[in-house]
Amino acid sequence: MTEERIHRAVSRDGTELAGRVRGQGPPLVLVHGGIGDGELAWEAVWPHLADRFSCYLPSTRGRGLSADNPDHSPPRLVEDVTAFVESIGEPVGLVGWSGSGAWVLGAAAGSASVAAVAAYEPGVMSVMGGDILRQTAGTVEQMAMAAADGRLVEAMRSFVPWICNDEEIAALPTDFFDRWAAAVPAMLRFVEQDASYRGVRSTDPDELARVAVPVLLLRGEQTRLGTWFADGADFIARHVAEPQVRELSGVGHFAPLLAPASLADELIAFFESVRQPA
Repeated sequence: MTEERIHRAVSRDGTELAGRVRGQGPPLVLVHGGIGDGELAWEAVWPHLADRFSCYLPSTRGRGLSADNPDHSPPRLVEDVTAFVESIGEPVGLVGWSGSGAWVLGAAAGSASVAAVAAYEPGVMSVMGGDILRQTAGTVEQMAMAAADGRLVEAMRSFVPWICNDEEIAALPTDFFDRWAAAVPAMLRFVEQDASYRGVRSTDPDELARVAVPVLLLRGEQTRLGTWFADGADFIARHVAEPQVRELSGVGHFAPLLAPASLADELIAFFESVRQPA
């Protein structure tokens, strides 16, 4: 395995981005979701991939090793992912999780540097039903109140029951809330600006139609918000050119942390199947 290093890039508006690189082989860029950062989201997955891929673990603005910027709107986060991917200098496999599903699909639509995309339970806001929408708004309000008082760990404790089933919550590492709390401010800025954004989105049908590379859409059988994520995957699959949809049995939304081997097996099979000969 090659020695760990840090890869840096600059987004279109000048924001500096960074992420660690681990492993060796063709480049695979793994993007954290709405919560977390590149240091945390894939720490259980990349060891299962590093003997086959060079795993790039970037953070978008305001997280991990990257610099911050007040603008966390949907287009800026797509630009963060695109800039990082294009800075690598060769076609990459691109992986998203939850909130970053829209960002990686946007990068795939706009950059020739993306060879294939996989997304684990990508969130598509346009297909979120009323009940889940109300639950989401209540959760964000609780998080924002706690964060405003500097209680970031408490904000994370408000977030987790919204997205995780009881078995996942019980299985989380004991230091999970302390370690992931630092990403709460960036998540809240992302959610607030995503909710108020009225422009073109990467999950609009016309934008998804621009994604010409193979797309793998994964979902967990036991995900708490399974209806929303299933509807999102089906919506994306109807509009991209080469979709595959697969369900992972016995796992929930936090499979990258709690069932990394199962997820890694799916990623390896997909990216090796679509890899073009040199």
